Amino acid sequence: MTLYDTIGVGYARNRRPDPRWSAIIHHAIGNAHTILNVGAGAGSYEPEDRAVIALEPSRRMIAQRGARAAPVVQGVADAMPFPDQSFDVALAVLTAHHWPDATAGLAEMRRVAARQVIVTWDPGLFAERFWLVRDYLSVEDPDDLFAGRRIASQLRNVRTVPLPVPHDCTDGVFGAYWRRPEAYLDAHVRASISGLALADPAIVQPALARLEADIRSGAWHRKYADLLDVEELDLGYCVLVGEG
Repeated sequence: MTLYDTIGVGYARNRRPDPRWSAIIHHAIGNAHTILNVGAGAGSYEPEDRAVIALEPSRRMIAQRGARAAPVVQGVADAMPFPDQSFDVALAVLTAHHWPDATAGLAEMRRVAARQVIVTWDPGLFAERFWLVRDYLSVEDPDDLFAGRRIASQLRNVRTVPLPVPHDCTDGVFGAYWRRPEAYLDAHVRASISGLALADPAIVQPALARLEADIRSGAWHRKYADLLDVEELDLGYCVLVGEG
């Protein structure tokens, strides 16, 4: 039983790849022919025109992979069953923070592929810029467990590519609904956001009650009126590209 065997509900429905994020991620992958998608989940952002192998530990997530998804091997990031340098690119999309041994997993990505493409985020920027975390959940000291800078420190020749969140983002990540606050009141939406699904209900439920009250009274729309005409927002999501 893995973490996502417990919380991996509705990911194929709520976490649909956003085409704008796909374009950025696929540009980072470049002209690679062989790709390993580590912690692949339901298969988001796997290029359909390349030779892709998925590595995923959760049976529940594997079951949500579509008929056109890449072949999948059940396994974990820190013990990949592949020879050295057997892929052009190792891809990991919003998964490294869940690995039991992220240092070992990142080392394995370097071992099996010449380039590493990792989608992650900067928790400090996220807590500073995202109203739900800053003003409702009141997170003052976010845990940056192998996110952003910590992952970058494990890679070589790393460069960072920002991933701004469109206001109508189809990938229901934590920050996806920054201009659609009503979505956070939907339990099915929250179930597909690990940061909320795993959070202490004693913190989350009062925050959601305040949010619901502010939406109904119009207070949310008055307070965040400057966001309502913004097309995309930088919440600290990014692509880290390592070489070598």
